[in-house]
Amino acid sequence: MTKRANFAVSVLFILFLGAAFVWNLILPDKAFSESENRYLQTFPSFSVSSLLRGEFTQKAESWCADQFLLRDRWISLKARLELLQGKKENNGVFLCEGERLLEPFEMPAPAVTDRQSAAVEHLTQNLKVPVTLGIIPSAAELYREYLPEGVRNDSQRAAIDRICTRTHTASADLLTTLKAHKEEYIYYRTDHHWTSLGAYYGYTALSEALGFTPASLSSFDIRTVSDAFCGTAYSSSGFFWVSPDSMQTFLDSPQELRVLRYDTDVPVSGVLYDETMLQTKDKYRFYLGGNTPLAVIETGNTDLPSLLIVRDSYTDCLVPFLLAHYSQIHLIDLRYYRESISDYVESNGIDSVLVLYSLENFCTDANLALLAG
Repeated sequence: MTKRANFAVSVLFILFLGAAFVWNLILPDKAFSESENRYLQTFPSFSVSSLLRGEFTQKAESWCADQFLLRDRWISLKARLELLQGKKENNGVFLCEGERLLEPFEMPAPAVTDRQSAAVEHLTQNLKVPVTLGIIPSAAELYREYLPEGVRNDSQRAAIDRICTRTHTASADLLTTLKAHKEEYIYYRTDHHWTSLGAYYGYTALSEALGFTPASLSSFDIRTVSDAFCGTAYSSSGFFWVSPDSMQTFLDSPQELRVLRYDTDVPVSGVLYDETMLQTKDKYRFYLGGNTPLAVIETGNTDLPSLLIVRDSYTDCLVPFLLAHYSQIHLIDLRYYRESISDYVESNGIDSVLVLYSLENFCTDANLALLAG
């Protein structure tokens, strides 16, 4: 290519960037990306102090990236170009057989998992009620053969075994049960969560450790509530042409059920299934209405024990299966709840505690240290 041609290409590229920048200034900022399922950076307010701290330039750079002209189409184009080059990965997500999106697991340092196990051990030793630990594997463990050869995908079995053997807390083997049903629809293709069917099998795996007899799968009335769910792996990958997932319920909300959400200190009425969330991008919030620091579910079964689950979002679609076995189910999310777990157990007369996390969240959630308090 001649110098003149190079110069012409450079000028055209600069003009394109300049036009896009001006276009971004003219158009109103987009606050939320439906395809990426996240809030976008809006144009930052200027002050001399924010400029000197570097805060303004940092936010302005994020604004340029987030509000770039036709951003979603560029992201999708990049993903398609990666495929054309023989790469099946974009932003850490692999496009695998059957349009399954997988994010490989990387084993954390032993000190990390040992620290998390120690927090669970502290909780077990501090309480006078039984504590059970459940670690949920990701789809990358069950479908590891779908990943391209040579991709690092460490053993989740090894990670879970190390976590469980570093504490005297009773544990439930969810991996073995889920693996036995891997040919069924137990994980979403476009999201990191298990499906309601996966949660059912998780419920059966927990039953022995928690001391109840699980209901048979045939006893539930399965209903599809959405066939347009595109989850977090879809949002971050740019593979926006992948077919959406379907979402199901196995149990209607009992009339005697009462759900209280504690988004603040004041309880508000909640629901087992929030139908309004099915009209949003983040449809997984259909289950219990999404994340909250604390929720209390009164099942109407007054003669049964109570259960506290220290959990992440995988628990949301598991809860319906537990209703028949408890009088109350208390849900605490340590990302937002800052009070003493031991004090909560004592003051609310909790009969047993379940610490239930996905492996990825268990390894990375620094808030687990609060279990020792």
